Amino acid sequence: MIEVQTPHLRHLYDDWRSWRGERSFPARRDFDPVDIRYVLGKLSLVEVLQQPLRFHYRVHATLFAERLGFDLTGKTLDQLPDIDYRGIILDHFLFVLERRMPSVLRRERRLADGRIWHYEVLVLPLAGDGERIDMLMSATEFL
Repeated sequence: MIEVQTPHLRHLYDDWRSWRGERSFPARRDFDPVDIRYVLGKLSLVEVLQQPLRFHYRVHATLFAERLGFDLTGKTLDQLPDIDYRGIILDHFLFVLERRMPSVLRRERRLADGRIWHYEVLVLPLAGDGERIDMLMSATEFL
């Protein structure tokens, strides 16, 4: 079990665990976005594409896209213009794939204009067959 601090992300983690049941991972079809409206705008759904490994954003969290100034919906992670931030996200996604488990990070990020973001990000694996991770659910809460 992981330690999630923010209430909405903790709620999402608990929902993910209930959707999973006895399987290793829940599937995208196990939930309706209406059921998780408490994180809509903060939620990204990312397809895990193989050979070569890539991450394709089906939906990029609208509130996060506004803050970034770049929407990744319909794009791959390698299209994110901020190379440093792209590496941070990639490392988090790879950690979840390699460990085959959810992960939460609390981060601080200094923007070019000097502002500092404090946030918690939760990445949850999804698998259409219950075993092979084919999607990641990522949610971010600003602190």
